[in-house]
Amino acid sequence: MERSTIVRVQEGLHARPATRFVSLAKSFESEITLLKEGKSASAKSSVKLMLLGVKEEDQITVRAEGADAAEAVEALIAYLENPLSGLDEVAETHKPVSQRPADESPEPQSIGGIRGVPASGGTALGPAFVYFPREIRPRDTMLAPEEMESEKQRLDAAFVRVRQDFDASLASGMPAEDRGIIAALRDIANDEELYRLAVQSINGGLDAVSAVIAASSELASAFRNLEDPYLSARGEDIDAVGRQICLALLGEEQPDLALIPDGAILVAEDIGAWDLARAPLKRIGGIACGHGGATSHIAIIARTHGIPAVLGLGPSVHRLREARMIGLDGDRGIVAADPDEETTRRLKASIAAALAEREGLKAYREAVPRRRDGTVIHIAANLGSLEEIPSAKEAGAMGVGLFRTELLFMRHLHLPSEDMQADTYSALAQAFAPYPVIVRTLDIGGDKPIAGIEFPEEENPFLGWRGIRMCLDRPDIFKTQLRGLLRAARLGNLKVMLPMVSTVDEVRRTKALIEECRAELQKQGQEFGEFPLGVMIETPAAVLVARELAREVSFFSVGTNDLTQYVMAADRLNPAVARLNDAADPAVMAALELAARAALGAGIEIGMCGEAAARADLIPAYLEMGLTELSMSPASIPAVKKQVCTLIGT
Repeated sequence: MERSTIVRVQEGLHARPATRFVSLAKSFESEITLLKEGKSASAKSSVKLMLLGVKEEDQITVRAEGADAAEAVEALIAYLENPLSGLDEVAETHKPVSQRPADESPEPQSIGGIRGVPASGGTALGPAFVYFPREIRPRDTMLAPEEMESEKQRLDAAFVRVRQDFDASLASGMPAEDRGIIAALRDIANDEELYRLAVQSINGGLDAVSAVIAASSELASAFRNLEDPYLSARGEDIDAVGRQICLALLGEEQPDLALIPDGAILVAEDIGAWDLARAPLKRIGGIACGHGGATSHIAIIARTHGIPAVLGLGPSVHRLREARMIGLDGDRGIVAADPDEETTRRLKASIAAALAEREGLKAYREAVPRRRDGTVIHIAANLGSLEEIPSAKEAGAMGVGLFRTELLFMRHLHLPSEDMQADTYSALAQAFAPYPVIVRTLDIGGDKPIAGIEFPEEENPFLGWRGIRMCLDRPDIFKTQLRGLLRAARLGNLKVMLPMVSTVDEVRRTKALIEECRAELQKQGQEFGEFPLGVMIETPAAVLVARELAREVSFFSVGTNDLTQYVMAADRLNPAVARLNDAADPAVMAALELAARAALGAGIEIGMCGEAAARADLIPAYLEMGLTELSMSPASIPAVKKQVCTLIGT
């Protein structure tokens, strides 16, 4: 059986989405193949799948042969048509992000050193920590036939050892933002293709170490030949995993990065993502590396942890081996060995300015923006999983303005139970108490289907059977979620909001279901609490009946992403009309003002949980309209807190 579709997965089947796709494929007995432009790959090999280079908007055919072929094709097609597939863990940041505007960066001549790839913004100055592990070379001799079986056994043991090491790292409590990268490396070690090529080389007479070098080199070269820069950079991951397997075969350990002193600049020809993720990252002042680029996992880790980095220095990196001090400009991509007095002065001034800015924002971590009349302006976080809680609290989030429950549903191959949901919502509420946490009920549709819900074929799922519409038609699913929310509401700071509301009747029907759930829980002797009920203002219909909705609920939360696309009649995923998707458009701002007037007139709160909540140019208008909550990604919270405190005179 086979079926074709257009891939909607954001950025295509790169590392994590490919791994999730493979895991789903392996849950079926059938042989499954993916076909693209005359090429094919096993759907049960993440390496082969990534080499196929499946991008967003590609046309793909899924072919399955076996007893469960129909179910396999249906599930995999649904995965490929879901933009959020594989993104339910902490997302990898593929694109370099400068930490300040380019015009504020030091001029290139301020360093005048070696040029490389600007991979993580910022400037650094510190002692060199040289990290050049010995190169592992293949042997010149060939195996005798009787030696091959024992080499395969050694190879098996080495693969097992490396997989166990990866699993131990993942279980060690490393930051959630690094787990996705380490999990991707583990998946390479688990993939059949690297092992198959190594065994093939042993059968050809190579010893196990030489076989792994040959196998990883072949696979890495295949990735580097891909046009997509992110997939091309995965060749470095193949090399890193191959090296770990070789070290296991040799009974050796990688040199320890734990010895790096505070503020030192890590100088290396190459650094494995696994080694870097396990290093004391808070002590690393900067990274200068011969290999790697802006889309490599080294760069992603550096940006995630705010470490300035210049990669891709090539052989020039060896000029840094004898340096005592290193100056580094991560925005311009320049590294200087033992910088002169003037360069040192400029670097120190730049570092001091950046530190002052960061320290200045830290002062707002515990700040509570409060108007003169005592009204608190909550600066909260948008979250999709419990793993994101630490970064939100570190940023100073005053609760959660949007918890996307669909990710809880999408990360399982079955619908989450009432107990699972109650535990998740309780953990969320407890983590931020006494600040409020707003949980959005299931916001899912045909564009991002989940296991256990069959969605109809729709020409435009964004205007179809989704959000509150689907939930009210499936009370078996909706009531399970509402019961879980009621049980978590015992903590006292939980609020619930409904997505995609268009009519007052949808709110009334939901309130009736909540009453049914209360009665059921009471009858069963289950403890539960009460939660304020609100609605998302994201459809033009909700704006136009906002006065009536305000009489039914306790709060409004504006979802600017969808409100903008619906008001402007412009698909926010369509680049051809991207210019119309601007929350600052007068039409969108007029809709927001109508909703705000309705909320204030009814005496209920109104906040915003769309991406525009962090827009510095619009925040003054939000405050003037009477919004009392702005919810955003944790990274945006410190700067927004500072701006709001300044505007209202806190």
